[in-house]
Amino acid sequence: MGVSLTCFHLYTAYFGTLPSQQQGAVHLGIALGMIFILFPATRGAGRRNEVPWYDVLLAFAATFAAYYKILFYEEVLRARVTGYSAFDLTIAALGVLFVLEATRRTVGMPIVVMATLAILYALFGNLIPSPLLSHPGFSLEQVSPYLWFRESGVFGTPLQISARFIFLFLFFGVVLMHTGVGRFFNDLAFALTGRFTGGAGKAAVIASSLQGMISGSSIGNTVASGSFTIPMMKNARFKPEVAGAVEASASTGGQIMPPLMGAAAFIMVEYVGVSYREIMFSALIPAILYFASIFIGVHFEAKRHRILGLPKDQLPSKRKLMLSKGYMLLPLLVIITTISVGFTAQRAALLGIACAFAVSLARKETRPSLKDILVIFEKGARVALPVIAAVACAGIIAGVVGMTGMGSKFAAGIISLADGVLILALLFTMIACIVLGMGLPTTANYVVTATIAAPALINEFGLPPMAVHLFVFYFGIIADITPPVCLAAFAGAGIARANPMKTGFTAVKLAIGAFIIPYAFIYNPMLVLVEPTPLGLLSALFFSLVGIMGVSSALLGYFIRDSFFLERLVLLVAGLAMVVPELLTSGLGLLAMVTVGWLQSRRPDKYQEAASLAQ
Repeated sequence: MGVSLTCFHLYTAYFGTLPSQQQGAVHLGIALGMIFILFPATRGAGRRNEVPWYDVLLAFAATFAAYYKILFYEEVLRARVTGYSAFDLTIAALGVLFVLEATRRTVGMPIVVMATLAILYALFGNLIPSPLLSHPGFSLEQVSPYLWFRESGVFGTPLQISARFIFLFLFFGVVLMHTGVGRFFNDLAFALTGRFTGGAGKAAVIASSLQGMISGSSIGNTVASGSFTIPMMKNARFKPEVAGAVEASASTGGQIMPPLMGAAAFIMVEYVGVSYREIMFSALIPAILYFASIFIGVHFEAKRHRILGLPKDQLPSKRKLMLSKGYMLLPLLVIITTISVGFTAQRAALLGIACAFAVSLARKETRPSLKDILVIFEKGARVALPVIAAVACAGIIAGVVGMTGMGSKFAAGIISLADGVLILALLFTMIACIVLGMGLPTTANYVVTATIAAPALINEFGLPPMAVHLFVFYFGIIADITPPVCLAAFAGAGIARANPMKTGFTAVKLAIGAFIIPYAFIYNPMLVLVEPTPLGLLSALFFSLVGIMGVSSALLGYFIRDSFFLERLVLLVAGLAMVVPELLTSGLGLLAMVTVGWLQSRRPDKYQEAASLAQ
C-alpha cells in the first residue's frame, strides 16, 4: 500500500493531479487503510506477525468511505441539491469517525479531543448560555455530510495541499536521508564552525538547521541529529541540559528554514493566496534571525564557561569534504532554483526527487537496488501518515469553524479582551498558539489558528496577511521547546540524560529570538519583505539582530564579561527597545548596549586574574 501511495503521487505530480476531491480521496483512503494496518489500537503495543481481524475490517471500511466520493462522484454532487440518502449519511458519519480514530493512533488524543469538542459545538451550540459563543445548532444529518462531502471539512484546503505538495516534499526528505545527506550536513557543519569558541554547539546549530529542512519534524530531527551532536557537545564540556537544549531549539527551527519548511508552510500558500516562492523568501530573514539568536546564545554560553573549539585533527577538511561529497547539495539547489524561477512547488519537488535519486547513483554505498527503492517508497508513505491524519482531523475543526461562524466569535473575543490594543491582541494570540501547539502537531495548530485567530489581526488591525500568518506559524512551532509540554526539549534531554524541564527552560533562553522575531516583523513587515526598501530592510535587520543579542546576553548572564543583575536588566530592556521600528527607541537601546559593553570591557576578566595569580 505504501509503495502504491508513493507511486500515485509521483504519477499525478508528473501527468497532472485528479480533480481536487478525487485526489484527496485517494490520498486519504490509502493512508487510512495503512494506518489501521500498521498502527495498533493500543499505542505502544507494536505490531506482531498478525494484524487483528478488526483492524483489517477497519482498514477496508475506512478506505471505502474515502473512495465513496470517487465511486459515486456524480451522485454525491447531485445530493447536495436533492438531499443525501441514509446510506450517504452513514458513510459520512463513519468517515469522520475513521479519521478521528486514525488520528488518535498516529498523532495522539489532544487533537482528537479538540475535533470532538468542535463537532459537539456544532451539534449543541444552541445550549451554550453565552450569546458570544452560542449559535442555532445543527443536526447530525447536517454536520456529517458537511464535514465529509463538502470542500470545507475533512477534504478541505489542508488535505488538498497535503495531497498535492506536502507528500512529495516529505518523500523528498526520505530520499535525501537515504543518500547520506544527513551525515554530510553534520560533517560540513563541524568543518565550518568546529574550531571556534563553543564549536561543537555552533556546529550542532548549523547541522540541525540543515537537517531540519529535510525532516520537517522537531522531535524527529532532535533524535536523528542529536544522537551525534549531543555527545559531541557534552565531550566539549557543555552541560547536559545545554547540549539537549541547543539541539532541541535548533531542530525546532528546521520547520521555518527555507527552502523546505514545515508542512504548514504549504497550507499557508492557499490561506495567504500567494505562491510558495513568496512564502519561502518572506520566511528567509526571520529564519536567519532565529538561527542567529541560537548561535549567539551558544557563543555566550561557551564564553561564559570557557568552552573552546575542537582540535583541528578532530575536524573534517572543508576542501576534501566539498570535493568528495559536495554534489549532495545538488537536490537542494534544484529545489531552490526551480521555485525561484517560477516553477510550481509540485514540479520543483518532483525535479528535486529525480535529482536526489540521480545523486544517490554517484557512490556505490548510496546506490540503491530495486529492493532499496521499494523500501524508500514505502518509508516515504509511512512518514506521511501522521501528517495526513493530522490535516484531515484539522479539517474537521476548520469545517466547524466555517459552519458555525466560530472564527468571527473568537475574533470578537480577542478584540474585546485586547480592547483595541495591538500588543495585547498579539500576546493573546501567541498564548493561544503555544497552548494549542503543546497538544497539536504544527500543521494542525497552524490550520486552527490561521482559521480562527489570524483573521482578527488582519481585519481589525489592518496587519499584512503574510506577517500575521508567519506570526501564528512561528508560535505554533516553538511550542515544541516551551515548557511545560516541550516535546523536542524532552527528546533532547533523553539523549543528553539531563533534567527535562531544565532542558526546556534552557532551550527557551537559547531560542529567545523565536519569541521576539514574530513581534519584530509584525511591527516592521519589511522583515518579511512587505514593501521593503534597501535602507529600511538593512536597518530593521541590524536592529533586530542587535536587539536579540541584547536579550540573549541578559538571559544567559554574559556579554563581554559576566553580567551583574543591573547590567542584565539594562541589556534586556535595550534589546526589547530595538524590536520597535522607531529610530529613537532603537538608538537609545543601541546606546545602552554599547555603554554596558564599554563598562564590562574595562572590568578585569576573572579567569585571566585567576590564571595570573596561579602563576
